[in-house]
Amino acid sequence: MAAIKVHGSIISTAAMRVFTCLNEKDLDFDFVPVDLQAGEHKKESFLSLNPFGQVPAFEDGDLKLFESRAITQYIAHAYADKGNQLIYKDHKKMAILSVWAEVEGQKFDPAALKLTFELAIKPLIGKATDHAVVEEYKAKLAKILDVYEARLAQSKYLAGDCFTLADLHHLPTINYLINTQVKELFTSRPRVSAWCSDILARPAWLKVVAMRK
Repeated sequence: MAAIKVHGSIISTAAMRVFTCLNEKDLDFDFVPVDLQAGEHKKESFLSLNPFGQVPAFEDGDLKLFESRAITQYIAHAYADKGNQLIYKDHKKMAILSVWAEVEGQKFDPAALKLTFELAIKPLIGKATDHAVVEEYKAKLAKILDVYEARLAQSKYLAGDCFTLADLHHLPTINYLINTQVKELFTSRPRVSAWCSDILARPAWLKVVAMRK
């Protein structure tokens, strides 16, 4: 049994973010499935791990964490000598990484996650897509991706010439959306399209995709 445990769901973008980070660092972990439709994330046993009742919850020995981006930050720093480097030692480079990690969390993800829920998650759980919501958030995400297109003209990845957490955090929602009617948001922007193709082909991410099959 691995010391690291991830309690979550294979359809959760936040949980997939953590799985990917662990794979990038070549770390063994135990996946503890949480049945969201059965409400297991709202039961006392899970609330003891995450009082907000959201997946994932994370354990590394006696350390318990929640919030996926905080978990990936911990993994990247605590296991810096393992697998692929996802952060920088240089303070200025790390500051740029932090900027784009914030952009993902504060700008990209709110719009992308709304579209993911409407176009990918709702069909999975038998609910109808709200097309007015799709159009609203499609327009918002388009403006954000225009900024990404300009940024990726300056460097291969968002935080420089190396793949980092700033890129990794985008993977779950991009993977969902690039297989929906809004895929042209990504494919119509040459640099964004190339970036998406690059990060979606990473072995660590493909292992996460395989978990869902």
